[in-house]
Amino acid sequence: MEMGSYSSDPPKPWVETPLIYSAPLSIVAGCNIFLKLENTQPSGSFKSRGIGNMMSLALAQSNNPDKVHFYCSSGGNAGLACATTAATLARPATIVVPTSTSPFMMGKLRELGAAVVQKGASWAEADAYLRATFLQTEGESGSGSVYVPPFDHPDVWAGAATLMDEVAVEMARLGGSRKVLDAVVCNVGGGGLLNGIMEGLERRGKGMARPGAGGVVRVLAVETVGADSLNASVRAGELVTLPGITSIATSLGARRVSEKSWEWVQKAGPGLISSTVTDREAAVGCVRFLDDARILIEASCGATLATLYNGDLRRYLGDGLTDAEWAERNVVVVVCGGSNISWEILEEYKKTFGIE
Repeated sequence: MEMGSYSSDPPKPWVETPLIYSAPLSIVAGCNIFLKLENTQPSGSFKSRGIGNMMSLALAQSNNPDKVHFYCSSGGNAGLACATTAATLARPATIVVPTSTSPFMMGKLRELGAAVVQKGASWAEADAYLRATFLQTEGESGSGSVYVPPFDHPDVWAGAATLMDEVAVEMARLGGSRKVLDAVVCNVGGGGLLNGIMEGLERRGKGMARPGAGGVVRVLAVETVGADSLNASVRAGELVTLPGITSIATSLGARRVSEKSWEWVQKAGPGLISSTVTDREAAVGCVRFLDDARILIEASCGATLATLYNGDLRRYLGDGLTDAEWAERNVVVVVCGGSNISWEILEEYKKTFGIE
């Protein structure tokens, strides 16, 4: 890809996404379900917000923007967001991915014009290789290297927080009983999305919360077993590092969640609930969501939707409520998207897990 000169007024690398009421999923869950369709972002996932914000600010603040080269370590979606944003900003990008990243995803990165290097069994190892190999060498040459962390940066969280700004505006437009927000459901990998949602709720939550809820909009944070660094930390009572990632949801494959996420757990108390689903439940979420919404999502996003299908949503958020009370609750589910999915991959999930 030929790179031009940086414009002082580059296009915004993410878009405002729809918030839609889903009748089929509301019937399944027993309450009002609103889908925040982050799968419609330019990169196919919510990562466009945080990564796009961080990269745009870095380029705008550079003393030599025409020499900026972006470097990102990622198992997939953050790398796609980096490559997509780099193309939008007309700057080169190099993505270092772990060996668990599929050829399917690496092909998508290369299609966007990014250089792709595969190294390490996990994201942490890929990230360490990137820092030691590219950032030191390129940084010393004065080429304008910019490290793009996949989730652990204030500018990434600030970009993700815009999601809640949009939700606040969109629900206010609904009016009546539907302008009240009771909970948000999202997945957790390294914690970038969760941190952004919590930041956005700190700013907007009191204005949306149900009367009598103390100004609190609860958050259900979902991981798959085998990629559950946040849940393991909650159970241990301290921030822990997983020995490895064994889940099919490789986009959630951060062995250690960000320190900021752990801070939010401690600060939010019962307002932030950590939960897990199995790989099979995540795969079922992908299959059933395709039937219900005609949207194809990867397993990491299927984990979020799985809570509607397996009863976890009601179990965690509706405990003690009558059916009538639960039916009035309004829940926003973040359809984070993800590009590590195809019809062939979905069929393989169905075969592997015996999904009809």
